[in-house]
Amino acid sequence: MLTAYITWNVDPEIFRIGNLAVRYYGLLFALGFYLGYLIMARIFRIEKVPQARLDQLALLMIAATIIGARLGHCLFYEPEYYLSRPLEMFMVWKGGLASHGAAIGILLALWWFTKKSGKSFLWILDRIVITVALAGSFIRLGNLMNSEIYGEPTSLPWGFLFLRNFEELPRHPTQIYESLAYLLIFVFLYLTYEKKRTSLKEGFNFGWFLVLLFTTRFLVEFIKNPQVGFEEGMALNMGQLLSIPFILMGAWILFRYAYAPRDSKG
Repeated sequence: MLTAYITWNVDPEIFRIGNLAVRYYGLLFALGFYLGYLIMARIFRIEKVPQARLDQLALLMIAATIIGARLGHCLFYEPEYYLSRPLEMFMVWKGGLASHGAAIGILLALWWFTKKSGKSFLWILDRIVITVALAGSFIRLGNLMNSEIYGEPTSLPWGFLFLRNFEELPRHPTQIYESLAYLLIFVFLYLTYEKKRTSLKEGFNFGWFLVLLFTTRFLVEFIKNPQVGFEEGMALNMGQLLSIPFILMGAWILFRYAYAPRDSKG
């Protein structure tokens, strides 16, 4: 018998003026990017990278995240629907963003950025993932405010009853689980950079980011509601299948670069 749970019925809109609505999700999304910008500004100052490069990088990251996340959702989770209605791929306000798509978009954008910056691909990745982990934490809180992407029923006292979705049983607040995990990953990466930036091997932060974040995602998916119908009955859902290549990539980068003897990279 359920004895305790948290009733959740937050309006996702903070306020509305005519057709313009300000939502918690958008606010938290923007706050994550803003704090990330401040962190990268400090890193660029320390390492004497021109401010103009940071401004270019910030715009590139915003575009890559939104475009990659949207295309990721459309093509990974609902390809039949969106390929038959391609114009709806541009309707971001209707919902549907995938973190795996955002990751691919960011990687492609940063690869392009390094071609013009004079820095190595791993150099920028080791630093940008610090801010990505923090932004991910804020975005998951945005999902909580939207009453979306939550878990299966639970009898634990911190289960959330999502009234806006007419749920009758408390659910795992998987948004909070992921948000806290991403925040811890951010702290680990930032402290590692602060303490070891002069001796840190290229690939260390990026490799650990991939392993820790996508392992978290893989494990949380076991108690998360299916996002789309075709995931019903799958041993591993789409989020888990998409996480595996990132985990393997992170492990390879760690052993190939971060933990390899300096003379073994040839």
